[in-house]
Amino acid sequence: MPDGLKTLTRYTIEEEHRHPGSSGEFSALVNVVATATKIIANQVTRGAIIGSGRDDDEPLSVSRRLDALTDEIMVAQTQWTGHLSGLLSEQRATALPVPATQRRGKYLLAYDALDGSSNIDVNLPVGSIFSILRAPQEVLAGTAEPGDADFLQPGVAQVCAGFTLYGPATMLVITTGSGVDGFTLDREIGAFVLTHPHMRIPDDTSGFAINAANERFWERPVRRYVQECLEGVDGPRGRDFNMRWVASLVADTFHILTRGGMYLYPRDTRNPARPGRVSLLYGANPIAFIVEQAGGAATTGHDRVMLVSPAEVHQRVPFIFGSRNEVLRIERYHSEPDAGPSFDSSLFGSRSLFRPAKHDQRK
Repeated sequence: MPDGLKTLTRYTIEEEHRHPGSSGEFSALVNVVATATKIIANQVTRGAIIGSGRDDDEPLSVSRRLDALTDEIMVAQTQWTGHLSGLLSEQRATALPVPATQRRGKYLLAYDALDGSSNIDVNLPVGSIFSILRAPQEVLAGTAEPGDADFLQPGVAQVCAGFTLYGPATMLVITTGSGVDGFTLDREIGAFVLTHPHMRIPDDTSGFAINAANERFWERPVRRYVQECLEGVDGPRGRDFNMRWVASLVADTFHILTRGGMYLYPRDTRNPARPGRVSLLYGANPIAFIVEQAGGAATTGHDRVMLVSPAEVHQRVPFIFGSRNEVLRIERYHSEPDAGPSFDSSLFGSRSLFRPAKHDQRK
């Protein structure tokens, strides 16, 4: 390997050297998770080949097969190591304790093994998201079994967070609370290599990601923000904005980390009992940790995401994050919900990205 290249293994060991008395358990856990994502990367690239030739009466879609398979990979690669006491997965109704017959460690792992899995069927980017927490003393002492309640910790309690993006290159982005670093999988040597050190999100941006199809359900502060962006240089923001929507949280996060931008999956009015759509413990919290460590901000619209107290393991929240000044603007709009223009019609049916301004239209 050429001089100067730093692998993830070397990176995590050097990080532990900064903390005298470290046991090496944490760096070992991070590298085990990274190994799991390498295996997942190989499975993702196989696409529809996975499960082909099966004779099931009700064959599963590629995305559903991979959802199950990637979850099994994450458990198989991490459960036996002795670094964990329990795991929490999007694919499982409750937390999975490490069997009492195996050595239990001082950490908990919450993860979404295949975020954006619906993109698999159309060959768009997907990824894995993970969050590492400390297990409570009762579990470590053996006086309590690991369970759901142990994972109900706010985002500020995270020890580490990261995600892997399976795109043209396999990227792993990670934070341990001292900034954000990005690694690229070098398949020739089978290791993640540091390629994006000290990732930073600019304070300002002219790009945002939102699912425009949900416009009719948005609350007024979000409609106000989006309308101002769509009005571009002729509106109150005085500049043009770009809009996109990948439907992959990790893909949009990586884009924001490298180019800046905003991601909005806001609260909406469809179901008052389910105001949010992004999982808190294995989605919003780890991404918020990464975003904040890169200089950005993350909010529900009203509150800092990492201060939300989880009520249950599969809790979902509104999620808005990205360039700090834009997040602060949206929070301000939520604090003054009656301010701004009235909305009598669709934002995208008047002055929008999809129709020219009136003075541009030919008579």
